[in-house]
Amino acid sequence: MDLNLVWIIYKSKSETAAKEALVCSKRLISLGIKVETYETGVESNYLETRVKSNKDLPNLAIVLGGDGTVLGAARYLAIYQVPILSFNVGGNLGFLTHDKKLLNSNDLWEIIREDHFTIECRMMLQASLKIQSNENELKKESVFWALNDFYFRSYRDEISPTCSLELKIDGEEVDQYRGDGLIVSSPTGSTAYAMATGGPILHPDIQAIIVSAICPMSLSSRPIVIPGGSRLTITPLGDNSRRVKLWQDGVSTALIKPGDQCLIQKARHNAQMVILQQSPSYYSTLAKKLYWAGSFSK
Repeated sequence: MDLNLVWIIYKSKSETAAKEALVCSKRLISLGIKVETYETGVESNYLETRVKSNKDLPNLAIVLGGDGTVLGAARYLAIYQVPILSFNVGGNLGFLTHDKKLLNSNDLWEIIREDHFTIECRMMLQASLKIQSNENELKKESVFWALNDFYFRSYRDEISPTCSLELKIDGEEVDQYRGDGLIVSSPTGSTAYAMATGGPILHPDIQAIIVSAICPMSLSSRPIVIPGGSRLTITPLGDNSRRVKLWQDGVSTALIKPGDQCLIQKARHNAQMVILQQSPSYYSTLAKKLYWAGSFSK
């Protein structure tokens, strides 16, 4: 891989990540590589402004943080097919990240330059909002992307945490959910919020979408797995006071009201994740992070 320009993206408000970003930047500059460094988080995201300029995109993005930092980077970089190499520095859990020790290995950049790695393409989801105007006409409002999931929850918990949502798949009405909300997840997101609701774990190579209700009021509402090529339309039900908030990889995105529609489908682009040869297998990662039998003694 040519390393003419590398972006270092690190978790905001993390001294550890900021320190490692500085060390990594100095190392790359000493190798004659141009470096740009960006702090990113919910409150401060200079990366968004930089990407929108669409000028001089990097050959590689180094992400230092936890899974949340990786998700944020993927939302902006995946559409431009920028490879992402991530390390768990100051983050939590780390399903998507390499061990921090690999970042400081002496031969890391030689490995990258000699292409001794693999690219894992992770399926992204796309959500298109159609907002109902005063004339009761639907107009396209915004498009969002997520690596993990989109989910819908009532925006006013002080009145009632429940909401009612209609789900159509490929134009066919499938169910009406009443409860705390609804999750639409990618295989990558199957180990996140969807798993907490009792959803299945999907290998990232499986092209499928998980639909899982959050605390449904009906015992018949069960998680379902549908083909990756499906088109899901979610519509809030009730009067205009029953507005619902759309969340994108755990980040608040938009408010929608009854009559509005949200179309979710597989995105045309994937997130390109750099996997080093020294990294553990997907199953080994699951066993370690979820404390499965046999992993306690390791």
